[in-house]
Amino acid sequence: MKKILFTLLTLSYVLIANTLPSTITTTIAKVTANGQIQLSTTVPAGMSGIVIHNYGNGLSAISHATVSQGNGLASLQAYRTILHENIPNIQTEANAGDKVIFGNFYNNVLVIAPNQTVYRNITKSYNKTWVHPDAYALDFMKEGSSHLTLDSIKKFAQLNQVGLVLIVAQDKVLILDPISKQFLGEFPTTLNQQDTMAPFYARFEQMDTSTFGFSSNTYTPYFQSIAGLK
Repeated sequence: MKKILFTLLTLSYVLIANTLPSTITTTIAKVTANGQIQLSTTVPAGMSGIVIHNYGNGLSAISHATVSQGNGLASLQAYRTILHENIPNIQTEANAGDKVIFGNFYNNVLVIAPNQTVYRNITKSYNKTWVHPDAYALDFMKEGSSHLTLDSIKKFAQLNQVGLVLIVAQDKVLILDPISKQFLGEFPTTLNQQDTMAPFYARFEQMDTSTFGFSSNTYTPYFQSIAGLK
């Protein structure tokens, strides 16, 4: 009986661990006339990534950002993850054979949760590099925001190399690619969400906002703020 219970618990953990998207490496098969790229592998729509061009002699560099459109196609954008005015943008065109990595930062995950208990339960379930919500909270307060927005999350993700954001809704966890601002999926949750913090779980009350020159703000209730994201 104990062996059966252990097996069921192990299987449950494996199923949970496999719910998050993983990095996918492929290549450009063709650059289409409208500026899209055809991939050598089908990649789920909404996954963001990078294009790497090989210049030879051991030299390669990121030339573009990309977002999968599904059906083996992806869009191309300028690569702007490194935001610095003194770093020039690479002008290299995308070419067939260039490496494409989708979800290059998917191991770095931010959890937006209603309380500390839910946050801890989720972070204990996955072997990821967790970006603490306190870091996002500082940016959030600096902006003077009252509620969550996809633009705010994307800006923070770009500056801090966050690849995925797990957003806890009332009966499920939403999986967001913050760069594409698209939801990649969801999975059910029965975690206790009776106690909620606004606008999300972070140690707001322990932060001395005057030190950073931030003004106090009134925040939108957690689940109301989450509902506005979709």
